[in-house]
Amino acid sequence: MSPSHEALILIQKMVKLPPEKAFSFFIPSTCQGLQHTSQSVSFILNRLLSSGLQSQAQSVLVRVISGQVTSSMFSHSSLMEELTQTHFTSSSTCSLLYEAIVNAYVHSQSPDEALYFLHEMIHKGHAPISNTFNNLLNLLIRSNSFCRAWLVFDELKNKVVLDVYSFGIMIKGCCEAGDLMKSFQLLGMMEKTGLSPNVVIYTTLIDGCCKNGDVHLAKKLFCKMKGLDLVANQHTYSVLINGFFKQGLQKEGFQMYESMKLSGIVPNVYTYSSVIGEYCNDGSIDKAFNVFDEMREKDIACSIMTYNLLINGLCRMKKLGEAVKLFYRVNRVGLRPNIFTYNTLIKGYCDAEKIDTAVRLYNELKSNGLSPTVVTYNTLIAGYSKVGNLAGALNLVKEMEERNIAPTKVTYTILLNGFVRINYMEKAFEIHSLMEKSGLVSDVYTYGVLIHGLCMNGSMKEASKLFKSLDELNMEPNSVIYDTLIHGYCKEGNCYRALRLLNEMIGKGMVPNVASFCSTIGLLCKDEKLKEAEVVLQHMVNLGLKPSVSLYNMVHKDKSEVLDVDLESVI
Repeated sequence: MSPSHEALILIQKMVKLPPEKAFSFFIPSTCQGLQHTSQSVSFILNRLLSSGLQSQAQSVLVRVISGQVTSSMFSHSSLMEELTQTHFTSSSTCSLLYEAIVNAYVHSQSPDEALYFLHEMIHKGHAPISNTFNNLLNLLIRSNSFCRAWLVFDELKNKVVLDVYSFGIMIKGCCEAGDLMKSFQLLGMMEKTGLSPNVVIYTTLIDGCCKNGDVHLAKKLFCKMKGLDLVANQHTYSVLINGFFKQGLQKEGFQMYESMKLSGIVPNVYTYSSVIGEYCNDGSIDKAFNVFDEMREKDIACSIMTYNLLINGLCRMKKLGEAVKLFYRVNRVGLRPNIFTYNTLIKGYCDAEKIDTAVRLYNELKSNGLSPTVVTYNTLIAGYSKVGNLAGALNLVKEMEERNIAPTKVTYTILLNGFVRINYMEKAFEIHSLMEKSGLVSDVYTYGVLIHGLCMNGSMKEASKLFKSLDELNMEPNSVIYDTLIHGYCKEGNCYRALRLLNEMIGKGMVPNVASFCSTIGLLCKDEKLKEAEVVLQHMVNLGLKPSVSLYNMVHKDKSEVLDVDLESVI
């Protein structure tokens, strides 16, 4: 039997059935290998659309696009063209067909096709409903095509019916793209059309301002909400609290947290985690656990992120025993430690130079089915380097490569630092060469490590050459490199070079550290260059650094100005 005849028989059976039953009859036929024709697909779509069964019609089209409705007689693109050109004559049904086609392509993650039929629909005089247009905008933004979404919105805003959600989608897209100016343009455009922004839109703008670092503007928007009778929700408070904390405005963040609770809004896990994280960063681990206890009292389920924050806080406070207890409690409450949990605890033990425990945790994470990341390896490599076990560190680099995890600039710099610490400069330069051969570009910090090693080794000539090469590489040396070289020259007894670098630093607006000033002044006094020493001492005072009484007396000893009083009473 030919495909056309099979499809005709199917149509004859469906014509006797109500639309919903016809749809239920049509779907199994696609699974039984029936070869459809454009007529059979057109028939079921007509029945469904004329009966207001839009979602079922869209479902049929999704099956066509995905290849579940098969035919040797059409492709999904040729079928769509045929359907829109010949099969639907009624204006209302034709409009519904276009809506279904656009939404089916959106559902199938095909923005190009969805946009093509939307344009065709508008060109034929059919205005899409807001929901269809919104679905397409959402797809474009989710596909990282914000610029294209903006162009589509700008082109069609006067040809489609926009609603609050249309503006909300675009405002969110602007905020995610970091274009706050456009988001506020949209807010103004929305208000001009007579639409009232809702809590979601204001929360999106507040979040966008916080992520852009402008928490004061975010606070103004928050206050404006009250004048519009918009009640801030959990998410509104959470993004603002987190925004304050990220900008170092701890007092404002905690005030907003208290205001949230006074307003009768119960913080969610995101809010609580933000507050716990801030207490942990501040070293107030007891306060962090008080908030943690409050969460449990209110039956708010903790996420693994909450536990990770607390474990990190305990590790930073060197309370490794308590961190481990909390770590093993995770499983008992029905959660599973993730790679961040293990990385945090491994770092804690590496920082405490307990490398054996760190390695045991590393083996445990692998046995639990987790894959170590580059952060895991870098943490362990740093731990091995800290205890002077460079062989163990190099073995981990080898294991990284075997797992197809490429060592990063951080990995190589950690190794460089390790070999510099044991004064093995030849191996350090060998590692540096390997790093550059792998295509990684050294930065100022990398060169700083090498310069530090050469200075500590007394190889000032080589350190000077490396320092001068930074200019050729268009790199600006930082204050750490300058201070390192000054210390090296003072150690060598070369006050001329130390003084020159000190003045160069000050001329560039950098502030040498106290050790650089003290070493240079001490060397100048030793060489009886007291006038130069006095100038350097004055520079030190002008920059807000306080020289000790003994240093002040050293400079002025030949002027009979030796001090026996507190220096602050003189300066």
